[in-house]
Amino acid sequence: MSVLTLDAASRWFGNVVAVNGISMAIGPGITGLLGPNGAGKTTLIAMMAGFLAPSAGSVTLDGEAIWRHTDAYRTIGLVPERELSFGYLTGRQFVRANAELHGLADPGAAAERALATVEMTEPAARRIETYSKGMRQRAKLASALVHDPAVLLLDEPFNGVDPRQRLHLMGLLRRMGEEGRTLLFSSHILEEVEQVARQIEVVVAGRHAASGDFSAIRRLMTDRPMQYVVVAGDDRRLAAALITEPSVIGVAVRAQGGLDVSVSDLGSFAVRLPQLARAGGIRILELTPSDDSLESVFGYLVGGPA
Repeated sequence: MSVLTLDAASRWFGNVVAVNGISMAIGPGITGLLGPNGAGKTTLIAMMAGFLAPSAGSVTLDGEAIWRHTDAYRTIGLVPERELSFGYLTGRQFVRANAELHGLADPGAAAERALATVEMTEPAARRIETYSKGMRQRAKLASALVHDPAVLLLDEPFNGVDPRQRLHLMGLLRRMGEEGRTLLFSSHILEEVEQVARQIEVVVAGRHAASGDFSAIRRLMTDRPMQYVVVAGDDRRLAAALITEPSVIGVAVRAQGGLDVSVSDLGSFAVRLPQLARAGGIRILELTPSDDSLESVFGYLVGGPA
């Protein structure tokens, strides 16, 4: 049972801080690394895989530093986000080459086992440049599994994969997690993480924003104040009615028309808004969420309620 541990790990490139003082432990089972694009997920995974040294702090596998610890590569498998640059190879040649790099006793048999695991035996004779996005992802996964690693790191494995391939990959990850492997995969899509992982680590702008099981993270996200733009036939009268509602934190009249409304309880607000409008004879012309982006959710987790 392998455990990856980050202790105040940071990584910077010149004046740019990509990862800032992150501490977390990744144990057996499946962990989702969740964060918006540019949050530092790829840099974190590169540090965990031993391809980047931390600028400060430490990254260890079972208590030993990973950087320049070549034996760690026997334990770790990496599925990078970047596309394969070996399109001229067949899938079988690509996976076998990785088996040979690991110095396995029977690289051919190891490659065939890995290809069978990801259901790529039949198309393995074709060149990678002919593969769909989902097939290329499975070829990368087979290459990462060829030495039967105890730790598997996957960077945005579902990007660009069609729904059928996504379901297959998710099922495969679940089975490997149940085998006792330590799996970590990154994603910027909450629903992807929900379907595969229960333990979640959230990163934003290189910082560790939240940690816990899925239900706890979902609750943090759901309970955050929400922002809406409401355009009505009479904005000022509606604002006066809304400000008395317990579910409404604040109301501001917009210069260009409409209201900025901050809401603490969406369910109550959704019920009361039409009731207030009907009682006051006010027409609701538009209701739009103004912060319905993943970045705003993560920003709330980092900064806390306003």
